[in-house]
Amino acid sequence: MTEPVERGRPYAPGYGIPTNRRGMLSWDYVEERMIAAQNYWVATVRPEGRPHLTPVWGVWMDGVFYFGSGPQTRKVRNLSENPHVAVHPEGEDVVILEGVAETITDPGPALAERVYAASTSKYGMGSHDIEGSYAVRPRVVFAWSGSGFPNTATRWVLGND
Repeated sequence: MTEPVERGRPYAPGYGIPTNRRGMLSWDYVEERMIAAQNYWVATVRPEGRPHLTPVWGVWMDGVFYFGSGPQTRKVRNLSENPHVAVHPEGEDVVILEGVAETITDPGPALAERVYAASTSKYGMGSHDIEGSYAVRPRVVFAWSGSGFPNTATRWVLGND
């Protein structure tokens, strides 16, 4: 997993986000919400530039979000043109990952087994065949608690390039 290389405040003029570090969230906050969520919203971009948002099942392991989808779905067709995504787990507390969805090709058996085990534990089903699924390594993450905004608003920059 890539540890965040920078933690600070998001830039959002007019929203009262403090300039000091008091109240900022820890990386554990992100990890806990990404692991616990059942559904995640994945935003992609259509070839003509319009946004597309859809819920998916997925697993968070070692700082990477894994999800699959059928090859003819709108999100997969969008990702084939533009792999940039935003991911948000369901819930009142906010975690937004921005990154690139990389197609998993030739996964090692250890990774396939770990994704299968995590999915089976979480959803009661999974597949050992994860080739063609996606791995999202976040580049930027935003988070705040549903009841603590704007004081908890936090932004991380990760070294995933």
